[in-house]
Formats: sequence, structure tokens, C-alpha cells
Amino acid sequence: MTSPTPRVLAVANQKGGVGKTTAVVNLSASIALLGHRVLVIDLDPQGNASTGLGINIRELERSVYDVLLQEAPIEDVVQSSVVKGLFVVPANLDLAGAEIELVPMMGRETRLRKAVDRVAADYDYVFIDCPPSLGLLTVNALSAAQEVLVPVQCEYYALEGLAQLLRNIELVNSNLNPKLHVSTILCQMYDSRTRLSADVVSEVREHFGDKVLRSVIPRNVKIAESPSHGQPAVVLEPGGAGAKAYIAAAQEVVNGRA
Repeated sequence: MTSPTPRVLAVANQKGGVGKTTAVVNLSASIALLGHRVLVIDLDPQGNASTGLGINIRELERSVYDVLLQEAPIEDVVQSSVVKGLFVVPANLDLAGAEIELVPMMGRETRLRKAVDRVAADYDYVFIDCPPSLGLLTVNALSAAQEVLVPVQCEYYALEGLAQLLRNIELVNSNLNPKLHVSTILCQMYDSRTRLSADVVSEVREHFGDKVLRSVIPRNVKIAESPSHGQPAVVLEPGGAGAKAYIAAAQEVVNGRA
């Protein structure tokens, strides 16, 4: 059963290599496995969230590009994933030129919001996987979402660039989407063998308080391997340490403990 107020979360961090898409794939899959109906919208031209959920992006007839640029009905683009209850609006390299193509268009910042509004009530959760930049695609995601989930890696410079992301979120909040707020910070790539990882988590908690999930995602081979299998780690090896951490994080998101 869908909730009366579906949660729409943009997963954003313009810093590359933080495991943003991995978080989208495994959190969305975990929440679907908990019995919720979930939609993932892939806004990254690389299409990694799509392939990570079993979609062959080389054979797409339509993608999120058609939704944004051609105003194709988003419900016609939705595909089933490898996880029951989890659906995908896929992306491919067609999206690479969208930033430029959107510039002269009317309502360029809110085209995704209009599409999401058409189908949001059909789902309990909508996750939008943003590209690692702060361009028009990410602005569209922030305009369509109510919440922002920020993955942070437990490494040097973890907070680098976050100030700019937070400024952009404030700008979108002021000018386009007054409901938008940062709800969740997820610490990833935690290495228990190093003092650095523990220090980074402490620093992130100091900055963001109870927005930081208690669950921390460890560095894990199965998490790294799972995209090559076209399956989330929580499906490929649900008993693994990485999968268990994502499932715990998903339960926190569902329970509103972020």
C-alpha cells in the first residue's frame, strides 16, 4: 500500500567517488524489500543506477531524457527492476547533452518536478540519483524532491564541497522549492582499521547532528562487485557486512530516525 505522502529524496553530492549511486541502489532495494513501493529516477548520464538494478541501458526505447526534453509521460518510461516493488526511470548517454539543451526551455528547472508529481502518489518512496555536479539536472532533482540525502565518504576532504552543495540547496529552497531540506547524511566507505574513518564520522556528526544515520557503510568487496552482476549488494549477498549496513540504514530512513 502506498503512503498518502510519498517521500521524494534527491541523493546528491557533487564530489565524485562518494558512493552516491551505490547508496541509491542499495537503499532503494532495501526499502523495497521491507515491503514498500519504490521508484528510482536515474539522472546521471552514466546510467549506473539503472544498470545496478538490472536495466540494460543499451536497449532503451525511452529514458529520463525523453521525460525531461520531450515531455514524454514518465509512467511510460518506468521499468521493473530485479527487486520486487522497485521500479526505475532509467538513464543513458542521451542525457549527456541535456544540461545544454535545457537552457533555452521554459520551466527548465522544474520539468522533472512536473513529471514526478504525476506518479509520486503511486509510490511510497522516490529516490533521484543526481549527477556529480550542480548543474540543471541536479537543480531539477532538488526542485522535485522534499528531502536531500547526502552520502559522505569516510576519507580526507569528506566535507569538501559540501558548503557549496548546502548553499545551492538553500537557493533552491528560497526560489523554487520551499519544502526542500537536508534530511539525511550517510557515512560510507568506513574502514575500521584506520583512525581516519572514525575521525571523519565524528566530524560529520559534529557538523550535522542527528541528521547523520547511526548506520555506517563499511568498505566491502561485495558492494564493489554487485554492479557487475546487475544486482544490489543487498540482493547479491544479503548476509554480508555491507548489505546488513545498508538494510539497517534503510530501516532508519523508513523510521524517520535520520
